Amino acid sequence: MPHGPLSLPARLCLLAWDAARPAAGRSALRPGLVRAGALVELAQRGLLTDVDGIATPADLDACAGDPVLDGLLDLVRESCPHPWRTWVTLRARVTSDAVREQLVAEGYLRAEKRRVLGVFPSVEYVLVRATVVAALREEIRQVLRGPLPAAGISGRDAAVALLAEAADLFGESAPEQRTRELTERAGAATRGPGSIVREVTAAVTAGRSSGQAAARG
Repeated sequence: MPHGPLSLPARLCLLAWDAARPAAGRSALRPGLVRAGALVELAQRGLLTDVDGIATPADLDACAGDPVLDGLLDLVRESCPHPWRTWVTLRARVTSDAVREQLVAEGYLRAEKRRVLGVFPSVEYVLVRATVVAALREEIRQVLRGPLPAAGISGRDAAVALLAEAADLFGESAPEQRTRELTERAGAATRGPGSIVREVTAAVTAGRSSGQAAARG
């Protein structure tokens, strides 16, 4: 697929950015969603594993070769042990900000300096490669609802689709059976128990629900 070089957190960041465009003033960054993508990618690469429900580095010296993923791996190594759900939100903006800067460096986003009220310096980020993101969005929508059997979908694509659905990026849910099949695909690609994907996805869903409740309040 044409988006293969993009990491899971980068793809999720772009999908969330695209979903946020119609809403003026709405933040495009969803730190918990982006962090969730990074956790799943590290688990699928075998760099994070599960030890009694705790996200645990598999090797003290291994690295992903990606500054965002390696930054999160270092953070997990240097911190007290936490379960997967906690890591979805704990200092999540560190990861989402790093992904955003990575996307600027790779030409997907553009940073524009502005002044708020004509005085206070600020930076606004603009989506540059909109056609690429639109194609990515349609691709993931097809993973969720398309005719391709789940057995023919990669674990990476299944994980992106599940997390995007958990964050309600498409405004619709996949059929329950399809969601179960994608969960199995994403879990099978993870070098650890399938519960990792379920725990991380559940945390994203919980974060979405609490955000919606706060907005209504």
